Amino acid sequence: MASDGAAEPKHAKDGFSSRKVFIFAAIGSAVGLGNIWRFPYVAYEGGAGAFLIPYLVALLFAGIPLLYFLYSIGHRNRGSAPLSLRRFSKGAEWIGWWMVLVAVVIGVYYAAIIAWAIKYTFLSFNQGWGNDPGTYLNVDFLQVAKDPGPTMDFVPQVLLLMVVVWAVTIGVLAMGIQNGIGRTAVIFIPILVVAFGLLVIYSLTLDGAGAGLDAFFTPDWGALKDSSVWISAVGQIFFSLSIGFGIMITYASYVQPKTDMTGSGAVVAFSNSGFELLCGIGVFATLGFIAQSTGQQIGEVVASGIGLAFVAFPTIINEAPGGAFIGVLFFASLVLAGLTSLISIIEVIIGAVRDKVGISRLAATFIVGLPMAIVSILMFSTTGGLYLLDTMDAFVNSFGIVGASIVVMLALSWVFRKLPVMQQHMNTHGTIKLLLWWKALVAVIIPVALAYMLYQELRDKIAEPYAGYPDSLINVFGWGMAAALPIIAILLSFLPWRGDTKLDDPGDLYAREDALVDGGEQA
Repeated sequence: MASDGAAEPKHAKDGFSSRKVFIFAAIGSAVGLGNIWRFPYVAYEGGAGAFLIPYLVALLFAGIPLLYFLYSIGHRNRGSAPLSLRRFSKGAEWIGWWMVLVAVVIGVYYAAIIAWAIKYTFLSFNQGWGNDPGTYLNVDFLQVAKDPGPTMDFVPQVLLLMVVVWAVTIGVLAMGIQNGIGRTAVIFIPILVVAFGLLVIYSLTLDGAGAGLDAFFTPDWGALKDSSVWISAVGQIFFSLSIGFGIMITYASYVQPKTDMTGSGAVVAFSNSGFELLCGIGVFATLGFIAQSTGQQIGEVVASGIGLAFVAFPTIINEAPGGAFIGVLFFASLVLAGLTSLISIIEVIIGAVRDKVGISRLAATFIVGLPMAIVSILMFSTTGGLYLLDTMDAFVNSFGIVGASIVVMLALSWVFRKLPVMQQHMNTHGTIKLLLWWKALVAVIIPVALAYMLYQELRDKIAEPYAGYPDSLINVFGWGMAAALPIIAILLSFLPWRGDTKLDDPGDLYAREDALVDGGEQA
């Protein structure tokens, strides 16, 4: 049986050594593949320059308040997502496990994309994808199966690259929170910003770059009348900030108790959005070049996701002067952004396992990392891997990340009524004070916006099979996977905690600490 008593803050050696390291790690988690290949396309489709208005509104009134909400859970209750929520109420623990399982799903396929980016970094030196990047990606490199669905036909070069990705990820995580996660973020994030900054500067010198920027920034004010554009902005902010699968709860639990969490959250959010804007400039400057060189309109060459990264950009690199320079910077940026995000995703699971069963970091890292690596390689280094990745990504983002976020906000706001104590905790040392506006946003406005976004996704996916894939694929790796996660989460919540885990609400632990410190100073 778990012991009673208030939760105790983790020692400094078990967490980030400073606020700066935490901020770098949080930015490393937030800045991922979606910043580079999703934001430019979403902004262009949402009214180009006009999209910046709903984007800024979504950042200020959805992204940052929700970030504070998640920080308050982990920082106050000093645990992984399941443990932090359990310390609020036994009935809330399963929501934390839902977030952990979402991280499991994302982690196993995220590694595959990083592996592809590593390959393309080296291909950039001599444009090894040839004159038809689309054919190279699907036929020569991934060897995509003709019929959508899982296979056991392995692609050796993809398998080897995925082994490298998992070896690096597990190695970093085994080194610990400060020496592994923190130090990696402090090194990788500045390199990423410099690399992508150089790419942007170079792309601005290309012929047609001005036309690309005009397409990106020229506002279509009529788009602001479309509610789907505003929902799209909320979705972009939501996914971009790594909200909804336990990362920010876990990272916040590793921060010193008296840290300014609201000020830190603002730095993380605006840094992430600043990098997204930089990505938009760089991507559209290069798209402007390819549009001019091929005689097409910007709208005809705009793409997102895998199509932008592994087809459109290689096409640009083939045509641009100094294409190898652009390619190495672009794909190396994908690798760095992807690795920092993958590390944070796997840490969510490691933290939960450590809290639940009481084992060392090294043991938890291998117990979590090795099985995930094996599953990841078996699923995504095959000729059917692309189909599985596409399906799982589409369903876990909508019905996993968004679903869990809606439930946790409504549960803590209305069922367990914990917003006042969360607000008080964040205001104790925070420079930005959370007032009534914050409670209104996280209890009502943000859940309503996300619920509408979820409804749209549900309606669209019911109306027709996703991407035209067969029911056998969608029902297992789409609907089946999405439905199984909360069910498994509930079952995990019934497993006993290790004997010395303190499950009670920590209450005013930090207020008592402050009083003791103040009393000692006065004495």
